[in-house]
Amino acid sequence: MIFKLVGDGRPYPEHGLTPREWAQIPPRQVRLDSLITTKAMLDLHSLLAADSTFYGDLFPHVVQWQGELYLEDGLHRALRAALHQRSILHARVLELPD
Repeated sequence: MIFKLVGDGRPYPEHGLTPREWAQIPPRQVRLDSLITTKAMLDLHSLLAADSTFYGDLFPHVVQWQGELYLEDGLHRALRAALHQRSILHARVLELPD
């Protein structure tokens, strides 16, 4: 199994971080099998596009809430890592209070 769970939606409270605020969080290593996705579907065009990791943040965005890690943004990057047989991903992790 690639992810801990495939979710559909964000169960945690709205955090309101802007892209600039996300960029202030230093990336850290996260195991793919500890992540819960917030999207159940992915467009293959996004995954397979040559420039799919060119735009936006270089690191996926993960929200830690109630002891779980939710992959908020960067599903295509996480799947690319899994396809390359990597079990760890560098991501920005926002810790929300329970």
